[in-house]
Amino acid sequence: MSAAPKVLRDGDLGDLELDERLRALWQTPRGFIGWLSSVDHKQIAIRYIVTAFCFLGLAGLSAIIMRLQLATPDAHVVGPDKYDQLFTMHGSTMMFLFAVPIMQAFAIYLVPLMVGTREIAFPRLNAFSYWMYLFGGVFLWCCFFSNNGPDVGWFSYTPLALTKYNVGHRADFWAQMITYTEVAGLAVAVQTIVTIFKLRAPGMTLDRIPIFVWGSLVTAFMVLFAMPAVMVVSTMLILDRLVGTHFFDVSLGGDSLLFQHLFWFFGHPEVYIIFLPATGFVSAIIPTFARRPIFGHTAVVLSLIATAFMSFGLWVHHMFVTGLPRLGESFFTASSMAIAVPSGIQIFCWIATLWTGRPRFATPLLFVLGFIFNFVIGGLTGVMVASVPIDTQVHDTFFVVAHFHYVLIGGAVFPLVAAIYYWFPKVTGRMMSETLGHWNFWIAFIGFNVAFFPMHILGLEGMPRRVYTYSAEMPWAGLNLLSTIGAIVFFVSFLLLAFNMARGLMRGAPAGNNPWDADSLEWATASPPAPQNFTRIPVVTGPLPLWENRDALPAVAGLRADRKEVLVSTLTEAEPDLRATSPDPSIWPLLAALAIGATFLWSIYTPWAVIYGALPIAITLTGWFWPKGTKEDES
Repeated sequence: MSAAPKVLRDGDLGDLELDERLRALWQTPRGFIGWLSSVDHKQIAIRYIVTAFCFLGLAGLSAIIMRLQLATPDAHVVGPDKYDQLFTMHGSTMMFLFAVPIMQAFAIYLVPLMVGTREIAFPRLNAFSYWMYLFGGVFLWCCFFSNNGPDVGWFSYTPLALTKYNVGHRADFWAQMITYTEVAGLAVAVQTIVTIFKLRAPGMTLDRIPIFVWGSLVTAFMVLFAMPAVMVVSTMLILDRLVGTHFFDVSLGGDSLLFQHLFWFFGHPEVYIIFLPATGFVSAIIPTFARRPIFGHTAVVLSLIATAFMSFGLWVHHMFVTGLPRLGESFFTASSMAIAVPSGIQIFCWIATLWTGRPRFATPLLFVLGFIFNFVIGGLTGVMVASVPIDTQVHDTFFVVAHFHYVLIGGAVFPLVAAIYYWFPKVTGRMMSETLGHWNFWIAFIGFNVAFFPMHILGLEGMPRRVYTYSAEMPWAGLNLLSTIGAIVFFVSFLLLAFNMARGLMRGAPAGNNPWDADSLEWATASPPAPQNFTRIPVVTGPLPLWENRDALPAVAGLRADRKEVLVSTLTEAEPDLRATSPDPSIWPLLAALAIGATFLWSIYTPWAVIYGALPIAITLTGWFWPKGTKEDES
């Protein structure tokens, strides 16, 4: 018998030889097919980010058109039908195609690097999630450009969305887009949870996990519990429209309020699914530029968890004027006010970190400070509309529009832009311009507040939301014009951000591995990171690994150097447990997404599509999971 081939371990090789071998193993295949087959979490995350920003551009343009329509009384920039489509597309794109996917994209890129592993859990599922997201967004916007865009609001309330009031397939397109994007979101949530729980570097115990990773973990669990509700309600809506069920048709025994309950059971946690990753950005950026560990690490983590739990008890405050029992409204008033407490704890911890540190006011920190200012305003108006008497007065007015834009843009987009400036050097290896960054901040900050603060006053003066025009007799023209000017200025700030990113890519200064002198593991890798992330898996000895080990990180040995392996660790103490083989690049996730997407689209026109589409779906899934048949070495 011939001797078994010698197993090659990472400890048998020097750093340079090991790095070359691992790069060759983990590298995405060349060519167009190789690009389509990629399962590298970094490449998938960049695709998510670029796609999400393309959708942000479309949503921003639709917002500008709506603001131009409302800038003056009795304007005719667009008609009522097109305005309804723009209104629906703006909200649907921002909530389903930008805000949640962009936050998950940052988790896809950063979490494996922050926890010290070479790949995200289930990398082929990661690739599949992106293709589903892309197809859903492109499908929705193709419908809009063919004048078949949904026109029932991003919430698609019944009975307006039922066939008797909405002929054609516009509402069907909205419902199926929900299915596409929520499948993608659930897939990313599963990957994030497993990566954080089982692929952490040795020594990264639960109390040493970075706060951004905690935020991503809490958000992933929220996605698992919240998104099935909107998938169920969109499926019930499309069954009412296409199959003849009567879940929401009051004339046939249905209940329209059931739609609102199911939708907002998802819809309010959705706000925190967007917001909690943003707080993770803030908790990563502030210690770096304050040059000290975050104040109250445990309190911040517990605040994230408390916010997640409490967010599922708030949905009825969207329904205070629907005639619900007063006792129930009182409960939701109390819970809506109470959720400000954990958010306030985080804000005080951030302020204490800055107060006791030595702040360096680079561009990322400026956007974080702008976030704190804007989010406090949004939080105060949120507490106001949590009160039933006040909410009854301002419900469906521009006051509510101002409130949720302060929360979602002030509370999520400003930290997002801070995160772009902060991690751009890691992703690209180059720095963005600080001068342009400061201009970017002040234009965005001034434009945002000029755009949305006047809407509070418009709402208090009685201007209703969801209207495409108003009479010159109403005293709203001046503030609407001011708001439109602010929206245009705010839009220009994103053009400046895009220019700064392009300039940085082409001729930005080389960044080095850790240009900010940050403390977490993603800065221990090259910029941009190698295909395998880490040549040697680091060992974590404290909550601030790079500040505690400034010379070199300790590393673990024992992984194979002749195949793609990741280290699986225990849940709580992150002790080495198993060695797992990471799957190779594959075209099957793309083909599976095409088969599933085509089935969803076809089902709009006939329910038989579910039957006929099962065959190509089964074929692609079989190809996806077909075993390679290679004999694995068990040594």
